[in-house]
Order: sequence, then structure tokens, then C-alpha cells
Amino acid sequence: MPLEIEIKLLPADAFDEQKTRDAVALSQPHIASDINSIQLIKRSIDARKKPIVYVLKLNVFLNGEVPESTVNQFEIKQNGFSQKVAIIGCGPAGIFAAFQLLERGIQPIIIERGKPVKERRRDLAALNKELLVNPESNYCFGEGGAGTYSDGKLYTRSKKRGSVERVLQTFVQYGANADILIDAHPHIGTNKLPHIIEKMRESILANGGEIHFDTKLTDFKIVDGAIESIVCNNDTEIPVSAVILATGHSARDIFHLLNDKKILVEAKPFALGVRIEHPQHIIDTIQYKQIKRDENLPPAAYSIVTQAEGCGVFSFCMCPGGIIAPAATDKNETVVNGWSPSKRNGAFANSGLVVTVEPKHWQAQYGMGPLSALAFQQSVEHTAYQSTGSIIAPAQRVEDFIQNKISSTLPECSYIPGIKSIELKHILPDFIIKAMRTGLTHFGKTMHGYRTSEAVLVGVESRTSSPVRIPRNKENLQHPEIKNLFPCGEGAGYAGGIVSAAIDGMVCANAV
Repeated sequence: MPLEIEIKLLPADAFDEQKTRDAVALSQPHIASDINSIQLIKRSIDARKKPIVYVLKLNVFLNGEVPESTVNQFEIKQNGFSQKVAIIGCGPAGIFAAFQLLERGIQPIIIERGKPVKERRRDLAALNKELLVNPESNYCFGEGGAGTYSDGKLYTRSKKRGSVERVLQTFVQYGANADILIDAHPHIGTNKLPHIIEKMRESILANGGEIHFDTKLTDFKIVDGAIESIVCNNDTEIPVSAVILATGHSARDIFHLLNDKKILVEAKPFALGVRIEHPQHIIDTIQYKQIKRDENLPPAAYSIVTQAEGCGVFSFCMCPGGIIAPAATDKNETVVNGWSPSKRNGAFANSGLVVTVEPKHWQAQYGMGPLSALAFQQSVEHTAYQSTGSIIAPAQRVEDFIQNKISSTLPECSYIPGIKSIELKHILPDFIIKAMRTGLTHFGKTMHGYRTSEAVLVGVESRTSSPVRIPRNKENLQHPEIKNLFPCGEGAGYAGGIVSAAIDGMVCANAV
């Protein structure tokens, strides 16, 4: 059995195998002569005090022992298919559900309203440069889902419901850097994830799965409490034995379809706010306490949370060296998100800065119906759009926002469609404005330099999670009213990010 130890190394030494081995021998002199090999398990940064160090968690093998392979790849059966299962959505939940079904000898038929990953790029270019939103192909819809072109962060706290390691190993199997297996906050990058998604698609197709792009679920036929077939593009009927509904948090037409067919859906709390963007060097200085970041350290990230005005205020999807992107899925709405390239080498750092939204916040205006939270969310997005007349985003300097005054000028911003000086109190509900002001004042005290006029708030960040839950039974994960419908992933309210969605996809496939 290996000896598990932890060592700390300066950033300049942390990626040097010989210096790592020397540090192990120095920390464990009684076994120094018996060390055969060293396996890195986890790597993280400790910047709480000087000097900043990397913390390495290691397995040390002695006297001829060697590490066993930990790769746990999918083993796809090729003995014919016992049944066909429709997967609605080709995001991480849908893709990993397809792999799991193939491993179980079941044929996945993926229905994806959007386009293959390369073709999505043209629509994203039109969105950024011509301000044209394609409702079926955008940052949220298309092969790979919302995560493909919105960063590729792989950090998750969802470790009890399934194997995080298997998800990460699968990404490595299809081309991701193996560092994601050991980094404390793994990240692929928007520039690299599309190619990996393409290779995963090729594997699904090569092993008998089907993927139908530009194909939208428009109805399904229910017989004796079970879905007998699905209807796509209003005219194509496909018989299925089960449906895994993995449509993501922005497929509003699916929520309306279920509600119109009197199938139970529920309003649920979500979060709403803005993107906050700083020059990256400000965040580096705050986190590393260095005027100029050590070249051996990555661009700094942060995670912040507080309670303010009776609401939670917190950062979400923090993107070091990243870009703010337009995430609208329909006309007449303004939505922003963030992403980073693999090197995270951009000039800016952005993060969602959002406030929890509870039923008490929407019920007076929108009631307590199943789509009431969705209506509240849409109304804010429409207001943001109307404030500029396009997906040019309303924006305000942080200090001006706190002091309740319009920004006479705005700093440079990574948001390509452009920003316009608008007081955010005209966009966001009053309770969110109050909570954000209090929260930003608090964060300015705990992170000295965070509250600055060099930072800008860009609205609105509204798609942190789905405002609708599609319920399912705990025992078999089926919808309580439709026995072969398996609500899955972010859109159903059971995941929050690439890895947790992928895990939920595998869990739902196993339930099938």
C-alpha cells in the first residue's frame, strides 16, 4: 500500500518532479532510500499567508510498488440493443447518459434542438458582432449545452451521488489535459472543450447511438401513464421505451409543454443579479498580496458569500482571465454569462454576483403557479433589453452603484456587444439592489480593493439555475405522474454545472 503524504512547495518548484521527490525524501527521511515512485493525487494553492505555496497530496510507493491505473473508461457493449431511450438535450447530462446507456446495452437517441458544436460558432459570432439571437443556436442551446462555450469549469461539490473521477477521466479519455484529475479546481477552457465534445459525439455514433441535431421536441404521446413516442419538429414521431429529459436551465418551451399537458412542474428558488468585472491584476493583488503576480501562479480566482437584507449574496461561475458573453436564448431579452480560455490569460476577471430569489419575492406579482418564478425571471431580462433596445448590456461602475448615482463614464469591458451606462436600480428589483449594495460594501472590507470604480457591473445574470423543477421520485427517479419520464440535470433542478449534470445523466441512465 502506498504512503499518503502532503507536502508544500514554492510555485517555482511545484511542477518539477525531481524537486518534488527531494521534498518527499526530506519530509520522510526514514523511507527516503525505499522510494520507488510518486503519484500526484491533488494539487491546490495556499495563498492565505506568505510565502504562497502549492499543496501537493501524494501517494508514495516503496520497494518496487507502482501505481495501478486509475482510468475508468466506459466499456460499450456491442451485442445489439434491448431498447431505445430518447435523451432530450445534448449537454453534459445527455452525453453522459448516452455513454451509460451504451454501456448497459441500450440505444440512446439524442434529440438536440441546436447545431453541432462547430456550426454553433457562426451563430455565436452573429450574436456577438451583429447582436442577432438565434433561438435554437446560442450559448445555451447546441451540442455540448451551455458549458461548451461558457468556460468548462469542472469543480463540483456533488460527490455523494456519483463518481466525479469517472466524469473527469472520461474528459481525459477524449482529449482533456490530465491535470484536471489533480487540480483542486479543474478547468478545461472554452477554446478546448468543443473539440473534446466532438470526439465524444463520434464515439457515441460509432457505437450505435443516434444524435439528431436541429431537432426539437414539440410533443409526446402518453398511453396508460407512460410516454409511447416523442414528436419532433411537429411532424416526426419516434417510438421510445423511456425519455431522459436533459434540456438544461433555459429550455422554457419544455416547461410550457409539460404545464400545458397538465404534467406536474413546480416553481423553485433561483438567483438573479449581474456580472461583476475587474481588471485581472486587481484580483491577483487581492488574492496573492503581490503587486505583480508570480509567473508560476495562475490568474487568481475568488469565491465570496454573505447574508444581506435577508438574502444570500454570492459569487457564481467566477472566470479568471475571462470574458463576459451574451447568453440570451430569445429575442427581446438581455442575459450575460462568463467564460475563460484554457490559459485564462485575458485582461479581466468576471463573476456572477447574484442574490437568492425566493417565492416571497415573486408571488405578489406573479402568484404561486408552476411557471411563476419563470415569469419573474423573464420580466427582468426583458427590462434589461428594453433599457438599451438591444443585447447591449446595461452597466454601472461598482462605486457609482453603491453611491446610487449614474456612471458618467464606463471602464473598458470584455463584453463584445457593448455596454451602456444605465442605473441598475431601473433594471433589477429593489430587494436585489439593496442586497447587492450591502453585499458589495461587505466584500470591499473582506477583500480590500474589490470595491473599486475600476470594476463594472453588467446586467443581467439570470440563468444561474432553473426557476422550474420537474419533480421525480427518489426511489426510481421517474416523474411521479409519468412512469418512464426521467427528469435530469440542470433543467429539471437536479444539478448545477458540467460535472454534477454529467453525474445526474449517468444516475438517470442507470435508473432507466
